[in-house]
Amino acid sequence: MASEDQIRLAVFEWLEDQTRFDDVLHWSTLQGGFAFQGRTISLVGQQGIWKPKVFKSIPISIRTSYKSDYQDGVTPDGLLHYKYRGTDPDHRDNAGLREAMLKQVPLVYFHGILPGKYLAAWPVYIVGEDPQNLAFTAALDDKRHIGPGEPEGEEREYRRRYITASLRTRLHQRSFRLRVLEAYQSQCAFCRLRRAELLDAAHIIPDSHPLGEPRVSNGLALCKIHHAAFDRHFIGVTPDYTIVIRPELLEEQDGPMLRHGIQEMHGRRLILPQKRSEYPDRDRLALRYELFRKAM
Repeated sequence: MASEDQIRLAVFEWLEDQTRFDDVLHWSTLQGGFAFQGRTISLVGQQGIWKPKVFKSIPISIRTSYKSDYQDGVTPDGLLHYKYRGTDPDHRDNAGLREAMLKQVPLVYFHGILPGKYLAAWPVYIVGEDPQNLAFTAALDDKRHIGPGEPEGEEREYRRRYITASLRTRLHQRSFRLRVLEAYQSQCAFCRLRRAELLDAAHIIPDSHPLGEPRVSNGLALCKIHHAAFDRHFIGVTPDYTIVIRPELLEEQDGPMLRHGIQEMHGRRLILPQKRSEYPDRDRLALRYELFRKAM
């Protein structure tokens, strides 16, 4: 019979394989669990704090649902805030997280970014408890530091805070990408390529700009070639949704990729989402198109 530590490490290896190309997982994948030595290890359940049946008391994962009523999330001080289950500090789930804190046992954190879709992050350690606010604090660590042996100290604390704070950026980026691709039905707005693995959520106005909000109306679903061309102002989009190619690129002679992949886009109308509320914002397109014209 494998130990809980061995099973936990096997869970991390399985997640590593599942997230090799995308760290967002479907609920059905998580709910199905994974096979380990002839038995299925469950990773999630209806409760946010989840312990598989084969574990004695310490959970395997904590989960925040999309638009959860609980005020979970990454706090300004670079830690993960996670609410108790209910109000009883001694509930078995809360007691399990407390034991994980005392023994510094690593967990998995699943954060819902869209209904049924979760970003997976691990190893997560419970590092504190706030009984007054019925909450724990947790920190994400580098995967190279899984397991016991590392002494406490400022270096470990700073590293964990930095990695945990970066989780907020990952959550925003993945949420933006999924919402944009969903709006465009997982197809490039220029060429209709429908392979989600080859699509990006391109910002019309960069997120570093005050108007660069991560909303669908500030995004375009673009294949990687057209995203690069759009970012480098080889391709522009007018406020009335017309695709424009830089003149020198139209005059250039090269192979079929340039001819069919870019030059033939000139004058075409942008492929738009089904919902008008998700159309690209015309004012943002106007600002971006002015930058495109200046680059010509």
